[in-house]
Amino acid sequence: MKLNHDKIIAAVRKGGGRFGKRELVRELGLSGEDRRELRHMLSQMVESGKLIRTDRKSYRMADELPNVMVLRIDHLDTHGDMIGIPARWDGEGEPPHILVIEKTSHKKPGKQAGAKLGVGNRALCRISRHGDDYQAELIKVLGSGPKRELGVVIKGGRGMRIRPVSKGSRYDYLPERGVKLNAQDLVMFELTSARHKGDRIARIVEHIGTADSPRAASIISLFEHNVPVGFEPQELKAAKRLKLVGLDKHREDIRDVPLLTIDPEDARDFDDAIFAHPDTAKANKDGWVVWVAIADVAAYVPPGSVLDKGAFKRGNSVYLPDRVEPMLPEELSADLCSLRPNEDRACLAVRMRFNAEGDQIGHKFVRGLMRSHARLTYGQAQTIFADNAPEDTAKAALPVADHLRDIFKAYQCLLKARERRAPLNIEVPERRVKVNERGEVVSITVKDRFDAHKLVEEFMIQANVCAAQALDKKKADMIWRDHEPPEIEKVQGLADFLPALDLKWSKGERVTTRRFNKLLAVAAERDLTETVGMSVLRTQMKAYYSPKNAGHFGLNLTHYTHFTSPIRRYADLIVHRALIKTFDLGEDGTSKEEASRLAEISEHISDTERRAMAAERDAKDRYIASYLKDRIGASFHGRIAGVTRAGLFVQLDETGADGFVPISQLGLERFLFDEKSKSLIGTETGGTYKFGRRVEVKLMEAMPLTGGLIFEVLTQPEKGKIPKRRPHHGHGYAKPHRGKHKHKHKGRRR
Repeated sequence: MKLNHDKIIAAVRKGGGRFGKRELVRELGLSGEDRRELRHMLSQMVESGKLIRTDRKSYRMADELPNVMVLRIDHLDTHGDMIGIPARWDGEGEPPHILVIEKTSHKKPGKQAGAKLGVGNRALCRISRHGDDYQAELIKVLGSGPKRELGVVIKGGRGMRIRPVSKGSRYDYLPERGVKLNAQDLVMFELTSARHKGDRIARIVEHIGTADSPRAASIISLFEHNVPVGFEPQELKAAKRLKLVGLDKHREDIRDVPLLTIDPEDARDFDDAIFAHPDTAKANKDGWVVWVAIADVAAYVPPGSVLDKGAFKRGNSVYLPDRVEPMLPEELSADLCSLRPNEDRACLAVRMRFNAEGDQIGHKFVRGLMRSHARLTYGQAQTIFADNAPEDTAKAALPVADHLRDIFKAYQCLLKARERRAPLNIEVPERRVKVNERGEVVSITVKDRFDAHKLVEEFMIQANVCAAQALDKKKADMIWRDHEPPEIEKVQGLADFLPALDLKWSKGERVTTRRFNKLLAVAAERDLTETVGMSVLRTQMKAYYSPKNAGHFGLNLTHYTHFTSPIRRYADLIVHRALIKTFDLGEDGTSKEEASRLAEISEHISDTERRAMAAERDAKDRYIASYLKDRIGASFHGRIAGVTRAGLFVQLDETGADGFVPISQLGLERFLFDEKSKSLIGTETGGTYKFGRRVEVKLMEAMPLTGGLIFEVLTQPEKGKIPKRRPHHGHGYAKPHRGKHKHKHKGRRR
């Protein structure tokens, strides 16, 4: 028999990925020299990429999938069906998208075999081909796969170990044999089921870098929270091909509108611009017209494109002290969608009208081509608002100084309506960690909070409201920004705690932002702003994205969405597309597939937002711990920001850093944790440490790897009543260690 590739391919296809060499010999009827020729030709075809040799030593076509394989559920399609992709893909190009069918079990009628299957899960499936498409029948749900963790390699008396960087980790692990490791390597690892002399063995998945690198704090935080880093080659190629869009039938020329940007001094991109002028309509005496123009990201990132898929995966940009992990490549975030002065840029703008009392009385969305007339920092804008600008600032801003004054007058008008609306007014100081080019912390300061900041914030809020109202009126598919009222249990906890500060919240009182603001005002008069502010903040629910409107409690608004930052938030991009489709502003609006997935998209971007916030917070903690590591033994002033059975959390005034005071540092007596007053009370003296109290602490330990700080309290407890009940260790009481301090708490636990 004369062997050729076509005959081998036909036999391999017939085997459906099950035939090894023996089965192929039998199928082809080979003997003698033909067997050796088959082995040689199979090797050639595997090397050329035509065939794939599986782990079971069988062969399948490179463009075909095996009969049984593990899939990862990637998304839901327009019909709500689950679409999976191979958990491992060795082929060229994008992995195939496979429809996953959940069959009803015959053994247990009515029970769905895939009841627990969802996006992100892994599943063992039986694969079948239908023409050019694949279909998968669910066999078994496998979950999300082994959990990956980030760790640092340490060298000790027992050789190399892997220490997880997570604050809550307690154990070190043994690396698998045969892997070349150096002390201080940062590695991604998975725990295996194997053990050696009682130690769990970790499998190294990837080398990330080194823990002693100056920028390790950010690297650790990004990887620990699974934040995608960098861009795929196809995303970068797509971004480089983009060109500035021009005027067309859907895009108006608004380059004469003197829009300007106001941003932080170190801002790299400018995605929103504003302008305001008195309303000339006689029917709106003393009213104002306010423009908010936003970079038109939708013009460059259509639904389903490579850039869109990457942006969805990230969900949002992540801002760390030394770097930004952007949602979209620099060609967009720092160029085409950055509203730089005196350059044409595509935008989606809203022209809003407000009456003399600050109430919005109308709005219109415009897709336009704009040109920013000035780029100002918050500080520059503030000095002009206050009419005390230095000569150089005043000169630089001279062409737009009158516009700035009009913008400020419009803001003062809008403030009237804001004050009537009474949104939640919690002013929490925000710390800025400044890092130099070497990745070293050079300063930690409280960010300024000017009227200029509040002005831009209020204009953006109003633009977001207009977007929500416009889409809701047309009953359009959209994503809302929801913030629900506090749960009654949390408000009850606040009411129970306030008497300890000689404040009160009547139990039958209605929960409103105005009521919270009244409490905060009284607290400010008694120098309790931070204590009560933190307590009120902890009663609040987390904001989230949803295709259903639940209102925004914190802003006290019935209609609210995110429209103003599509370059850094995927939610805003979805809203832009909805506006484009609803008001016939172009062909790149919401697609049918996207509209069917709004629930899934909302859940995903709510998760990515929480992921980004955690990474940002942890990176800041790690940089601050690195900044303080040379000040072991120094004393600091701060405030008790949390109380638990195990000890106290203290926030430092100087840096805003959070650290832990183990109960072993409070003295020799036992302490009772009182939930209502959020206090630790000495059972022998009644000495009390309560939430919100100002204290002086000494830094005992600083751990840059985890961001943890350990303190000792130097301030004596306040006098209080001795608890009536005698303590029983382990029953609501905490007993100190009477020896060398060996507490393992790392960082905060709130």
